[in-house]
Order: sequence, then C-alpha cells, then structure tokens
Amino acid sequence: MIEMVIEQRRRSLGGGLEVGRVLPFAKRRMVGPFVFFDHMGPLDVAAGAGRDLDVRPHPHIGLSTVTYLFSGEIMHRDSLGSEQAIRPQEVNWMTAGSGITHSERFEKARAVGDHLHGIQAWVALPTRDEEEAPSFSHHAGADLPHWSDGGVEGHLIAGSAYGLTAAARTHSPLFYAHLEMAPGAVTEIPREFSERALYVATGAVELDGARYDAGKMLVLGKGASKLRATEAATVMLLGGEPIGERFLYWNFVSSSQERLAQAAEDWKAGRMKLPDADHDEFIPLPDGPPPPTKP
Repeated sequence: MIEMVIEQRRRSLGGGLEVGRVLPFAKRRMVGPFVFFDHMGPLDVAAGAGRDLDVRPHPHIGLSTVTYLFSGEIMHRDSLGSEQAIRPQEVNWMTAGSGITHSERFEKARAVGDHLHGIQAWVALPTRDEEEAPSFSHHAGADLPHWSDGGVEGHLIAGSAYGLTAAARTHSPLFYAHLEMAPGAVTEIPREFSERALYVATGAVELDGARYDAGKMLVLGKGASKLRATEAATVMLLGGEPIGERFLYWNFVSSSQERLAQAAEDWKAGRMKLPDADHDEFIPLPDGPPPPTKP
C-alpha cells in the first residue's frame, strides 16, 4: 500500500545548480528521522564555471547531513578542520549536534568539467543527542556494504537492512540504501521499520500494479514489500523509527523553536566558527522574520 506520492519541486541554489526538493513536504514533514531530501542535478558543468556554483560556508544544528553521489565530486570543508572530497558511491556523514559550519565546493568541476548528480538528506537527531559535540566521518568501500542479486546492485549507505549494517554512526533506528535495478528486476523493500519510503532518481518502477517515473517519492504503508523496475532505474530506499516533531528554519533543525531562534541569532552575530580553510565568505541569514518562539 502506498500512503502518499510526493513529487520533487525544482529549486535553484544559484550558479545554475538545481535541486529537486522532496522533503519536507507540506503534508509529510518526515519519514522516520529523515527530515530533508534533495535530489541534486543532474547537471553538466563545463571547465571554468564560476564560483557562484559553490555552496559557501553555512551553519547547521540538530541533524546529520548525508551526502551521496551517483557522479561528480564535491569538496567538503568544515569548522572541525575536516577537508574531504566525496566521489560516487561514497558518503560524507556530518553530525551537526550543537553546531557546525561547512562549505561544499565544486572545485573539480571548475577545473576540468564534471557531471554532478546525487542526493543530500538530513537525518534529525533524537532529542537526547541534539546538543552533542559535532563530528564528521567519510565512508567508502567496505563501510558501505554491497550486494548483487537478480539484476539489483545494492549499496547500504546507513543503518541496517538486508542483513547488513553500514559503518556510519547513527543515532536512531534507520536504513538508507541505493539500488541500481536492471529492467524487470525485482527486490524486496525492508519491512522492519515503522516508516518507509522510496525515491525514484532515474528510470521507472512498478509498485502495487502502478508505474512511477523519476522524481517521485513513494511513502509506503505496512503492506508494500516488492518493487519491480519497468526500465533501468536508480532507486533510494529510506526509513526508520519516528523521533517526534521537529521544527526547521533555514539550515537548522530542532525539537525546540527557541533553539532555532538562538541558532539564527548566533549565526547573525558571528558566533559560529567558520571552516579554517574556507572562512573568507559565508551565506548570510535569510531575510524575513526569525523563527517563531513560544510566548
């Protein structure tokens, strides 16, 4: 059973970079702990592209950012001193906790050209972990278990599913997987989580007798279990256990509206450290009213 179909909404991040925004959605804010889901590109970038394509330093609190690429390369730098390029079938997992800043720059694309395509998700932290110390980890190879079965090539990005467990440290029960499916291939969707969804990044799939094309997220009920590719398809599976209501303002996530307001004020006042290797510019707080607070 499919509870809801969410179609991506195209958003410009500037410099020609577009994303398909899927979560949050007005009628479905989260799937398990997943509170944000952007489909980046696909975008061909010619050598010599301007720096306005880059995502300049900006802050986060209360979440883990999960960056995963199908193609291309992004250079990550953060206020902990991390400097790490991410390439296809690798994961940059950054836990913001009490606060972190980072930049995401397309340096390879500017130098030699590139084809950029990937997903960035945010995983909200449980209340007990929202103010933990920030951290960063990079995962590749054996950290992302791989399997091959009946025309399906799978990569487990985070959490546990299909009898496998990925290396990234998570804070609540979840799963996140990348499937490359050949035409006609069939796969089981993990059942052991309260909330589940799938996102069709490329191609098309069939579920419960209906066809769904690229750009759609299917939020699944308890019954849905088998997925079939009607043509070659790239599919992301995700879900987990709910962690409670979360408030979002710009790049901040929290169970407390007051905490969002404090984070916004900290960034505006320059109290959040910029990356050591990338501190000459930053993204200012958006115009408009601050996040609401309780009376």
